[in-house]
Amino acid sequence: MVRQTGGVSVASSDERAVARPVLTDAVELARTALVQLQEGGVGDYLGVTSEDECAATHRFVADLPGYRGWQWAVVVAADPESDRATVSELALLPGPDALVAPEWIPWDQRIRPGDLSAGDLLAPPAGDPRLVPGYVATGDPEIDDAALELGLGRKQTMSLEGRLDAAQRWHDGDYGPDSEMAKAAPSTCGLCGFYLPLAGSLHGAFGVCGNEMAADGHVVDVTYGCGAHSDTLLPTGAGSPQYDAYDDGAVEVVERAATETEAAAEVTDAEESASTS
Repeated sequence: MVRQTGGVSVASSDERAVARPVLTDAVELARTALVQLQEGGVGDYLGVTSEDECAATHRFVADLPGYRGWQWAVVVAADPESDRATVSELALLPGPDALVAPEWIPWDQRIRPGDLSAGDLLAPPAGDPRLVPGYVATGDPEIDDAALELGLGRKQTMSLEGRLDAAQRWHDGDYGPDSEMAKAAPSTCGLCGFYLPLAGSLHGAFGVCGNEMAADGHVVDVTYGCGAHSDTLLPTGAGSPQYDAYDDGAVEVVERAATETEAAAEVTDAEESASTS
């Protein structure tokens, strides 16, 4: 049994030429072949399509768990001079409304930023345009050791394309000038005492935040900003006092109306005083 679409048509009868009678009449032959396959789930007959002069495909509903919308396809064949068809191939194929698996994508195309975890290995692709050759050893220990001390010992360094790509991501990211935090900030990172500029060609555009209460350890755009800028000043009177100020002179004394219970008690007291006098 074949569970794929290779080589067998699932087109409707209207889309294909009408097959020869010896092929179209082989419905029971096709059904019997499926029953003998002993896979089960042979449902209603769906029709026949012509593959060519010598072959046609009969289709049946596949009543199998997990294969909703799939079809059994039985290819029957007959020589142009023959009056008897034979079974050529059987396959389980997805129909127009079948539930099928998504197209497979290689793992190196599925991986996304943030997927790398401890212990994982992720090698750059061959010919990665983000990297260019760095210092190439000469074989002379004195020259090579001096180059290593100067920081030229890396086999590969970031190319101009790689640096521009990284710069664009950082500029457009959460720590760029267009973020909501930056739009509400009183100043920019380039003027902040916690700003640690990067070295190299990105020196003028990016740095690392050193404020643990802000974007600590993140690369920030020089025009990014937040409310924890080193020059931030709180407005006069800012804060959250536990109690509001109490002004004795602002207290207004008012007469409180007596309740019905209190009025009744006063009447009772007056009656008792009158009876004893």
